[in-house]
Amino acid sequence: MEFRSAAADPAHLDRALAYPVEGPVPAFTAEKVREELASNQMRPEWIWTAEDEDGEILARALWWGRADSERPGALDCLHVRSSVADPASVAAGLLAAGHAAFGKAPDYNISLPRDWRTAPGGLAEAVAWRQEAAYKAGLTREIERLRFEWTPAAGTAEPTGRLVFREGTDEEFFEAFTRIAAGSLDLHTQNELRTIDAEELARDDIEFYTDCPGERSWWRLAHLPDGTLAGLAIPSATPYHRNVGYLGVVPEQRGRGLIDEVLAEITRFHASEGAERITATTDTVNAPMAAAFTRAGYEVTEIRLVFETSSE
Repeated sequence: MEFRSAAADPAHLDRALAYPVEGPVPAFTAEKVREELASNQMRPEWIWTAEDEDGEILARALWWGRADSERPGALDCLHVRSSVADPASVAAGLLAAGHAAFGKAPDYNISLPRDWRTAPGGLAEAVAWRQEAAYKAGLTREIERLRFEWTPAAGTAEPTGRLVFREGTDEEFFEAFTRIAAGSLDLHTQNELRTIDAEELARDDIEFYTDCPGERSWWRLAHLPDGTLAGLAIPSATPYHRNVGYLGVVPEQRGRGLIDEVLAEITRFHASEGAERITATTDTVNAPMAAAFTRAGYEVTEIRLVFETSSE
């Protein structure tokens, strides 16, 4: 078995794009991959294949990153031919080869319908071997997330006056991020805090959202009318659409429904800018956040399984 990228040989890139995708897990079309290549969000060196001794492509992995990224940020497509007896082992070898070349192990995201565990057509089985491959390749932490979407038909809530939103300095946002991390139900936050402190996590979060396509000028601090800090609202964007980047309420103000006010501010901001779609994600175990999205008119469009390296 030979694992290699499509970077060295244009003919191999064409063969990789023509790979006949099989199975129930969705895949990018060749046209979509070419669009991503043109925007530099996929690159030949991020497209990897596994070939047998006869040169037949048995598996393909497509990693994705931002246009200005040095390395890919996530694995978006992983497929193995149905004729392969042990797809998990072939896929794991393919991921390991890519990880070695990248110098890191990007997360692996699988987008699925809400009923994927019971859906006909072998979807659960197709996810199972991908899960096994991810674990074998070192992506041993699994998080299941809900992907929500808002459209203008859902409308926006009017301000209630319970919170006042204003711009803030980097130092003020650093403090807010640090305080909101305490007691968070977000699994990524919980996992990170096992190995780093809240201050380091706040710096990482600020760097991440600063690098997102959204503007820093969109960020808002949330205060009670008397000036007490209540939380923050980070409207953001992907290369494709507007999204809810980050939002939170400080621990001492939780349980009062203020998260609805913060989410409404983000939604109003994007809507005022003409957004036709706003996306958001939260962990399936974060029931309060999921309920807030539902109250705000966001609808679940898919389940996203995320496999990442464990820092423990």
